[in-house]
Amino acid sequence: MADEHQFIENGLQRSQIDEFFQEELGRAGYGGMDVAKTPMGTQIVLKAEKPGMVIGKGGENIRKVTTALEEKFNLEDPQIDVQEVDEPDLNARIVADRLANALERGWYFRKAGHTTIDRIMDAGALGAEIVLSGKVTGARSRVEKFNRGYIKHNGEPAETVVDHGQGVAVMKLGTIGVDVKIIPPGAELPDDFQVNEDMDPEEVVPDAVEVNAEGGVEELLEGEPEEAEAAESGAEAAADEAVETDEADLDEDVVEEVIEEEVEADADEEFDEVEVPDDEDVDEELEELEEDVEAEAEELVEEMDEEADDEADADEGGDA
Repeated sequence: MADEHQFIENGLQRSQIDEFFQEELGRAGYGGMDVAKTPMGTQIVLKAEKPGMVIGKGGENIRKVTTALEEKFNLEDPQIDVQEVDEPDLNARIVADRLANALERGWYFRKAGHTTIDRIMDAGALGAEIVLSGKVTGARSRVEKFNRGYIKHNGEPAETVVDHGQGVAVMKLGTIGVDVKIIPPGAELPDDFQVNEDMDPEEVVPDAVEVNAEGGVEELLEGEPEEAEAAESGAEAAADEAVETDEADLDEDVVEEVIEEEVEADADEEFDEVEVPDDEDVDEELEELEEDVEAEAEELVEEMDEEADDEADADEGGDA
């Protein structure tokens, strides 16, 4: 199998395993998984809000899940490790499932959305966004968004920093999609910066300090603004004087010679005479055209008469 097809197969298998865990462990607060293939088998790390429900009494539930993975997905010796989620309100998958369950129990969508996003921000998130799409109130589908803090929508931070989770609420009027995005606390974003007031510039940028010490920006800043403006105006006046002197130094005789040469060249140019046809020639050409048109018209009429006679003879023969 080619490498491209292998990547596709691995991604498809991963998605199918994720859906299987979502269906089997939804009540336990399934919060995602990590799959890693090792020489000893397939290592799967599950994140759940309630690890006890995932394991079951005496490990019964975890053995059932392991057997199903071997039979459905042909995994070699799957080893499942269950980890408890430290803060469920910062896990997008768990939050999306909670919000979907709240909508199914009859919560008003706006109250459920604001309550959920407030809990996310109270947990310490830098930003969050909740999107509800579907028939939230009536027969017409629409989209409702709830935003707090700072959120990334594109680029590498949107893939690596933002935690993304989805859920589905099955209602009487139809399904409602729940999309949750969370930026966890302490996330390092590319546009963050920090000002260190106690740092010594010689330790951070020694080369720049040396250049300034030799006489760089500091010398320009030592002078007062009025002196700098006076220097600029003096430089502009000197430049204008240089331009005027250059124009005055041009030889008038040379300019006159160039003008005379251009005038003589224009006078020496000869124009080709255009022959204009006489009125008699035009009348003769028109008469010839009219005669040709009349001859062609007579030929067409004769051909049409012959075709009509032939059709009439053919009809008489058919009647006989």
